This record gives sequence, C-alpha cells and structure tokens, in this order.
Amino acid sequence: MKIEWSTPPLRKGFNANIDKLIGPGATAAEKYLQSIVPLLAAGVLLACVYLGQWDWQVWQVIIAVILTVDIVGGIITNATSTAKRWFHRKGQGLWQHMQFISIHFAQLALFSWAFLQFDIQWILVAGGYMLLASMAILLTNLYLQRPVALIFYASSIVLSSYYLTVPAGLEWFLPLFYLKLLISHLLREEPYRPNAESL
Repeated sequence: MKIEWSTPPLRKGFNANIDKLIGPGATAAEKYLQSIVPLLAAGVLLACVYLGQWDWQVWQVIIAVILTVDIVGGIITNATSTAKRWFHRKGQGLWQHMQFISIHFAQLALFSWAFLQFDIQWILVAGGYMLLASMAILLTNLYLQRPVALIFYASSIVLSSYYLTVPAGLEWFLPLFYLKLLISHLLREEPYRPNAESL
C-alpha cells in the first residue's frame, strides 16, 4: 500500500468525462463499488415503494430512483482514493469546491418540487446550511477539518430530523445528501493506492 498524489492523464473521448466525475485511474474495485451499490440501493427503494404501497406517481418513483443512485453513488465515489487525489489536486481550492457544492441546489430543488410541492423555504434552509457548513469546513485549518466536518454533519442530522420535514420513506435523503458533500467530498484525505493498480 502506498500514498500517491500524482494523477494519471485523463483518457480520451467520452471516457474523459467519466474520469472527471470519478477521477482518472480508478481501480476495478472502486468502479464496482460505485456502480453496484447505488443500483442495489435503488432496488431497495423500489421494493419499499412496492411492498409499502406508497402513494407515489410513476414520475415521483423515477425521480426518487435517480436521486438515490446519484447520492449513494456520490457518497462512495467521493470517498475513494482516486476521487480524493482528483478533487483535492493542486489548483482545487475554496472556489472550485464551492462551485461543486452549489450545483447541488439542483438536487434540493428537484426533491422539493417532486415531494414537497416546491417548498422554497425548505430549499433555502437546506441549501443555506449546505453552503454555510461547506464554507466553514473549507476555511478551517486542514488538521481540524475532519472534526469540524463531523460537527456540521451531526448538526445536519438534527436539522433534518427535527426541522426540515420530508415525506415518509424519504427520511434518508438529507442525511445521505449531507454525508456525500460534507464528509465524502470536502475532506482531504491521503489517496492510498494498492500495489497492483488493477485491483
């Protein structure tokens, strides 16, 4: 096992777009985790919708599946060593991370539109906390970022459990949403690499 910060070059063509999402040089094991587990999570959601006879429209089920795959996949992908060295490479600072975080207002808006009758206040509170927590983490000294991130993540669970209401069956959305961003993505960690890169 070794630590390797240097990234291989992006692949050519369409594969370059994939490399920009998961980091160039992802191992086979990383790819399996970030593709299979989100699909299993989507399967569990579909089973719950069916067995629980949830009163959802087909389009709501489709949106819930898309959000599930993206969030679960994002938690795993952003936590991989390959993604860590890519998203925390030289030149990736406060502005670049906050751009990535801000894009996720779209997920909050989509969720609110599909399940909360497009509650603007809900979007602003959930998104405002996302921005505030992310900025605070990024402005913290590196050696303190992990505990500070965990403080903000723990607080997000309280916020999402007792203030930001969500429909039954979707209680997982905000805790996993914040886990993806505040913990998996923002924390800079050593990119450990297997001795055989194909693993």
